[in-house]
Amino acid sequence: MTFHTKLAGVAAGLAIQCAAVAAQADVLFWSTQARPVEEAQAMRETVLSGFDGGVDYQPNEDGPWLTRLQAELQAGQGTIQVLGALHGNFSAMNPDDLVDLGDLGIASASGTFNSLAQLGTDQLQYIPWMQASYIMAASKEALEYLPEGADIDALTYDELIAWTANVEEATGEKKFGFPAGPKGLKHRFFQGYLYPSYTDGVVRTFASPEAVTAWEKFRELWSHTNPASTNFSFMQEQLLSGDAWIVFDHTSRLAQAFNERPDDFVAFPAPAGPTGRGFMPVLAGVAIPRTAPDMDAAKALIAYMMEPETQIATLRATNFFPVVDVELPDDLPPSVKASGDAVAKMSGAADANPGLLPAGLGDKGGDFNRVFVDTFERIILAGQPIERVLEDQKETLAEIMEETGAPCWAPDAPSEGACPVE
Repeated sequence: MTFHTKLAGVAAGLAIQCAAVAAQADVLFWSTQARPVEEAQAMRETVLSGFDGGVDYQPNEDGPWLTRLQAELQAGQGTIQVLGALHGNFSAMNPDDLVDLGDLGIASASGTFNSLAQLGTDQLQYIPWMQASYIMAASKEALEYLPEGADIDALTYDELIAWTANVEEATGEKKFGFPAGPKGLKHRFFQGYLYPSYTDGVVRTFASPEAVTAWEKFRELWSHTNPASTNFSFMQEQLLSGDAWIVFDHTSRLAQAFNERPDDFVAFPAPAGPTGRGFMPVLAGVAIPRTAPDMDAAKALIAYMMEPETQIATLRATNFFPVVDVELPDDLPPSVKASGDAVAKMSGAADANPGLLPAGLGDKGGDFNRVFVDTFERIILAGQPIERVLEDQKETLAEIMEETGAPCWAPDAPSEGACPVE
């Protein structure tokens, strides 16, 4: 072997070592979010490229995400620096495996989100990062029929019912639209909006006297609902056609209406009931595992992720909305701006009462949703007695909770083991 060959080999070895060191210097961002190729690419190229230091953004399905994380935690050392995941992912973890982030002095605009991020401790276990949700929307034609003194950004269920009744009286048509079709998200309305607003729970309070009141109120609302709602699934279609003037749906299922005719519609928060303004945030957060090799770099990345400019870049990349106060730029699609304003008002409301996505149910998630759909069909569509239906469905719900062992999630009070149906 010649001297030059040896030198080339040494140089190659050094290059490999340097590359390894450089790779290690990148902050490994291990995420369950922004998994589609286009979103992941946008995260790397537009969201994270401005961070002063390399970031290795690696999105994964929930299973592989958790498997690697658990392996590193069990080994007592690892390479994952920052975790990105939904609240449900973090709530299933041991809080001791996450670093307290209270010293960063960073919080979301929603005090409710910050409380959730404590995971039942007195420490900030993750930082709320981004959110999606379900909102209300209406044709501007309906605004003149708002009850006197009602604030569209702070409606109660009684005011919503009165509003839909006013519209029906004036037009002779039932103009409230509800996604009760086969592909509609009706179960999320009951789990995240109606129940939290009237019972301050979902599972524990399923058959409570307050739940009876909630269903009585929904039955009133249904009396002013377009009867074709049992075929409605994406409410943007009914807004555009005029079949509905006031609707509820996920932000993504209202987007077409706002993008096609932005001057014709308004977006606003869900109504409030006796126990608050129930709403279902799809809340994602960022956290640091106790095995992170470089705490300072990890904390620096989290601080960067929460900057207003980064939050807006994240919105463009993922269609998830900011959790900090930001001025949304004018060049966003109309649907994003309208929905973003409504989501911000809803999550930042003094009476906000989030009902989180069900967690810990595994392959029984569909059965859980079916309980609420069946309850709706029996009470509202078939006209069966509310108390009797709730008592029947309560047994099915209890079996699901006991079989899965899933603990309670907000707004239900925490439980040791399976969430009880009281």
